[in-house]
Amino acid sequence: MAIITLTTDLGIEDYYVSAVKGSIISALNDDVTIVDITNQIKIFDIRNAAYTLKNTFENFPAGTIHIVSVDSGISTSRQAILMEYRGHYFIGSDNGLFSLIYDIPPNNFYELNIDIDTNVLTFPTRDIFAKAACHIARGGTPEIIGRKIDKIASFQKPIPQTQEFFIRGSVVHIDSYGNAITNITKKLFKEIGKNRRFSIGFRNYEVNELSQTYSDVGDGIKLALFNTMGNLEIAINRGVEGYGGSASQLLGLKEDEIVTVTFNK
Repeated sequence: MAIITLTTDLGIEDYYVSAVKGSIISALNDDVTIVDITNQIKIFDIRNAAYTLKNTFENFPAGTIHIVSVDSGISTSRQAILMEYRGHYFIGSDNGLFSLIYDIPPNNFYELNIDIDTNVLTFPTRDIFAKAACHIARGGTPEIIGRKIDKIASFQKPIPQTQEFFIRGSVVHIDSYGNAITNITKKLFKEIGKNRRFSIGFRNYEVNELSQTYSDVGDGIKLALFNTMGNLEIAINRGVEGYGGSASQLLGLKEDEIVTVTFNK
């Protein structure tokens, strides 16, 4: 049975997601499992969508098909594409989102065949992406529905700056708990830190030790830890809204905020 996931900014109040699911089920005669990764990405927020999908897709079995509908407009200047990456298929708009998912560009990009004079551009998630996903789910190959291309639209990923005694990174994601997740990895921290004492600075605050879990500190206390994806995260224990406020809310941390790790000489 095929697995098709949805990562969209279509929301849950309108008919859009149900229409997409219905078209897939009708085409595949129920021989499909559809999984909502999330349909509540902030509208047009391709960076949030890429972060969510990058940290999710490898939990699914190889061969899974991922429909990505965030800022999904298709036009004569922006095509619908299919990407094969690490044994998975990704289908969506060529808006730069996919470039934020891979670390090294894969070799298999396809521009989907579309007649731009038809009305399929009005609802591409259902009329283009879903149809392409069903083709792959039936065992079809990308070459039948598209032509291979050398590259896709891309964005420059924020990369931490390093020197002998410091790492200068940034917040790349604020999760639903208000935790601020940075692009400073545990691997980089160890390489530069060499087991030296350190201070993690952000805005007018600092943390001088790493926690293993949120509960290592008392309720309402700020902390830093490496999350399950190996990224440095700034949080407040039980600090979500309703429990005194989150790291984003109380510490003022937003996406692109600078976070610096300074190591003792």
